[in-house]
Amino acid sequence: MVNIAMTGLGYWGPNLLRNLASIDDVRIVALCDIDLNRVASVGKRFCPEAKAIGDYRRLGEDPQIDGVVVATPIRTHYEIASFFLASGKHVFVEKPLASSALECRALIDLAHSHKRILMVGHVFEYNVAVQRIKQYIDSGDLGKLFYVYSQRVNLGRIQTDVNALWSFAPHDLSIMNYWFGESPVRVSARGFSCLGKGVEDVVFVTLEYASGLGAHLHLGWLDPRKVRLMTLVGSKKMLVYDDVSLDAKIQLYDKGIAGLHTLIESPETFAEFQFQLRVGDLVIPTLQFGEPLQSECQHFIECVKTGRQPATDGMNGLRVVSVLEAAERSLKQDGAPIEISPTN
Repeated sequence: MVNIAMTGLGYWGPNLLRNLASIDDVRIVALCDIDLNRVASVGKRFCPEAKAIGDYRRLGEDPQIDGVVVATPIRTHYEIASFFLASGKHVFVEKPLASSALECRALIDLAHSHKRILMVGHVFEYNVAVQRIKQYIDSGDLGKLFYVYSQRVNLGRIQTDVNALWSFAPHDLSIMNYWFGESPVRVSARGFSCLGKGVEDVVFVTLEYASGLGAHLHLGWLDPRKVRLMTLVGSKKMLVYDDVSLDAKIQLYDKGIAGLHTLIESPETFAEFQFQLRVGDLVIPTLQFGEPLQSECQHFIECVKTGRQPATDGMNGLRVVSVLEAAERSLKQDGAPIEISPTN
């Protein structure tokens, strides 16, 4: 049995708690939030036997607790996670891992020195559609990837403590790092504070990779539709990933320019090459889709039990935060391109 404490029961915390409480070999022993009424309300639904705590520091010396799940505001991630790692607890932190690359590195070092699991909540890496798309990329089905663009927008939840970049981009960045096996080397970003509160409600991000791949992100909480769409354009095929769709999350288009992939591999034939559009089948693969958050929670528990390194470990979190930091600097410099420091 793995004994878990939950810290932070605001917007996302109850979703994590629901999934953790459903795992057979997990016992939720404590719930922590500064709002004890919230603790009582959420705890009554999922784990009425858990202790209600208002100050997370009270959990540090409890020998009964094996691991702690942190779902508090981003600005508190480093303070709380470092406290629990230093207290000898395994720690899961909701995305992003911390507010800076420096804080991420400190958490990684703490986890290493105390021999504890550090995992970040990049939930889309546990999504079967995202995993299937990686198989298409790795197998070469799409050919050489040219560019990717993403829309992650909706109306609300409007936030005041972080902008749309830090709220939404961790998902797209973790997905693309997972898909491509490389991190971007340069970023530029422009944003707009439409509601006049000094926080960017909509952000446009352009990423460049050493391989020549380009990516563009449209992020925001001021849009008439909820859109979770990623499009990948390759030399052989093109793919649309629609996370909102119930029955067509992946749409694989066998269309493009005839012979383009062969041309890329043998550019000396360019003088004789004629650009001809090719339109083939649209394939919508069948997916056995479970709840990614459940898979993510189960993975954390397995890592705690076995000592296995999480798929979304501290380094995974650092790679995402390094891009976010650079993009934030670009935002403040009117979209100036910013080089991203290597994380390895």
